[in-house]
Amino acid sequence: MPLDDASHRYTLPGATGEWEIVIGLEVHAQVLSSAKLFSGASTEFGAAPNTHVSLVDAAMPGMLPVINQRCVEQAVKTGLGLNAKINLFSRFDRKNYFYPDLPQGYQISQFQFPIVGEGEIVCERDDGSRFTVGIERLHLEQDAGKSIHDLDPNATYVDLNRSGVALMEIVSKPHVRSPQEAAAYVRTLRTIVRYLDTCGGDMEKGQMRADVNVSVCRPGQYEKFRETGDFKHLGTRCEIKNVNSLRFIMQAIEYEARRQIDIIEEGGKIDQETRLFDANTGVTRAMRSKEEAHDYRYFPDPDLLPLELEESFVEGIRANLPELPEAKRKRFVEVLGLSEYDASVLTADKDRADYFEAVIAGADAKLSANWVNNELFGRLNKEGLGITESPVSPAQLAKLVGLITSNVISGKIAKDVFEILWAEGGDPEQIVESRGMKQVTDTGAIEKVVDELIAANPGQAEQVKVKPQTLGWFVGQVMKATGGKANPQAVNEILRKKLGI
Repeated sequence: MPLDDASHRYTLPGATGEWEIVIGLEVHAQVLSSAKLFSGASTEFGAAPNTHVSLVDAAMPGMLPVINQRCVEQAVKTGLGLNAKINLFSRFDRKNYFYPDLPQGYQISQFQFPIVGEGEIVCERDDGSRFTVGIERLHLEQDAGKSIHDLDPNATYVDLNRSGVALMEIVSKPHVRSPQEAAAYVRTLRTIVRYLDTCGGDMEKGQMRADVNVSVCRPGQYEKFRETGDFKHLGTRCEIKNVNSLRFIMQAIEYEARRQIDIIEEGGKIDQETRLFDANTGVTRAMRSKEEAHDYRYFPDPDLLPLELEESFVEGIRANLPELPEAKRKRFVEVLGLSEYDASVLTADKDRADYFEAVIAGADAKLSANWVNNELFGRLNKEGLGITESPVSPAQLAKLVGLITSNVISGKIAKDVFEILWAEGGDPEQIVESRGMKQVTDTGAIEKVVDELIAANPGQAEQVKVKPQTLGWFVGQVMKATGGKANPQAVNEILRKKLGI
């Protein structure tokens, strides 16, 4: 069911009428740090199993956790990037549960007093419209290890390399109303943490994963409860754990919402539970009944003092924040004069934005945006390459754009030069010079070609005077005669003058 273009309301049809979805997300973002949250063990991805495990991570008796200041800085930095309140007082708690990949028998997390409070971010839908999602909190916690079930039919293996790695759990308010908006929210969050350099954001490597809370309600109910901030009567929610791609997030929400609608309309009741999404079948299945806080028996971790931050510590981090994507997008539009679309495409990824800014250090911004968004990105997509893998450097592209703006080459010739740069590299100016690719700007030479064409095609010349739109035939013939090197603007001006149109 497509989004309503007017109101962006997303509805699902049921046997008894329409339904709407209410979505909240808990995104776990792995902190970009060389060491774990409470130990000095490495966080490098891809190491052999159980090679990055300290005695603290393995929960050896008598081993005490020591807070990693770098992880605290990264959490504060992320909170500032989410326009959120930084809590100068926060506390670590023990969250008790038992699983083979949790050596301590509890997870060190933050319950009542998180390091970051309420905030909000602006997200962009596929159609370019924007919506705001409130942030409930961000807290620090340690990751668990990994259970591996497919190495032996009779045994489960445990890899503790991930055990103790610092996570930021970013909890949204239930402000997301469709699968597409959920993907847009996570995409925006990923872009922000990448700009901040606080998380790599690679969902395939587990650097970001989402727990998705889904419930359904009748049209109009959501607006009523959003006014009061009381969402608990909107319907029982189910949590879909550890979804690790934007596409899977959308599929999981769509399936889960339809499942709940079918149950309610058949007179059943939704059980509050934790579910898993099966990417192979596209369905969610029950994992366990949803735990409440009291089930985890939270209590303050006796081995860690409360975390108390100085205001100067927070302000020092704030002073060194990079320009964030929304601010950069606005600058590209208001200062550089780019279209909203071009600015959004260029700022959607930090590496793209960095590449573009390197190009415009030596070239016209608007023309550079056209070349980066169209020619460069088009070719990269065709070859399956990322912007950091581009064979054409920002300096090369800047020189190429400069040759166009200075009328040394035309846009058509520039595309030929771009192909040479892509395949062979080199300096654009030298390529144009050595291969005789400069465009003809000598009006005398162009006039000579035009005069010869008119003399050889008198009938066509008379027809152009009656139907000026057929001028393109003459333009094409001039370009053909000059090997595509004639300045198109000069060709048009001379033809119009000679033909009297």
